[in-house]
Amino acid sequence: MNTKQALPQPVGEPLLHWQGAEKPVRQTIAGNYCSIVPLDVNRHAKELFSAFSEEAEGQNWTYLPAAPPTSFAQFKQWLTDTCCTSDPLFFVVVDNADGCAVGMASLMRIDASNGVIEVGHIHFSQRLQQTPQASEAMYLLMRQVFAWGYRRYEWKCDNLNGPSKRAATRFGFHFEGVFRQAVVYKGRNRDTAWFSILDSEWPKQKEAFESWLDEENFDDNGRQLLSLQQCVSKLES
Repeated sequence: MNTKQALPQPVGEPLLHWQGAEKPVRQTIAGNYCSIVPLDVNRHAKELFSAFSEEAEGQNWTYLPAAPPTSFAQFKQWLTDTCCTSDPLFFVVVDNADGCAVGMASLMRIDASNGVIEVGHIHFSQRLQQTPQASEAMYLLMRQVFAWGYRRYEWKCDNLNGPSKRAATRFGFHFEGVFRQAVVYKGRNRDTAWFSILDSEWPKQKEAFESWLDEENFDDNGRQLLSLQQCVSKLES
């Protein structure tokens, strides 16, 4: 066979120097407002349970695979049985102001050979939601993923989960479509909305994140002066 002869079919761009991405490792990723810390059940279980328990009706668990725990013992056992794996690889979000764990997320469906990885199992307590720490947590994970050499960073959620879809768009992910009847969980159907951000798109989004997270973008009461989308728009103008 003459391997130098061009094929008649269209093919993707060549990746001549592609060697794959690095496997994620359990490491702390420090930020100004929060830190991403590998989950340690004995260290973090009480703080997470306390933070999650402040949301009494359990709506934060609606779109997660697990049901709300009824006791600390049940929650700790769930962490031990479910969240101490290498894929998904779980991290907690620690508020730098008081050193307490106030949320968690994981890196999952890790495909280092193709440079594809997903952020999932995102569970932010009410203390963390709509704070600079929440946005910085997503920035820190994203920055680390692309530093490890990944080409594609995915976000997936129940298509009925409006807040998650809005968050994905705000963080710079692009909507790619809906996989119908993709999952059965908690005895019900899930149509899964897919989002992604590519390594080629990351530099601009990184600059926007860093502009938004700058201390000068917040007033004395901690209110943002420019939204993250406005920071993106400034870069495009």
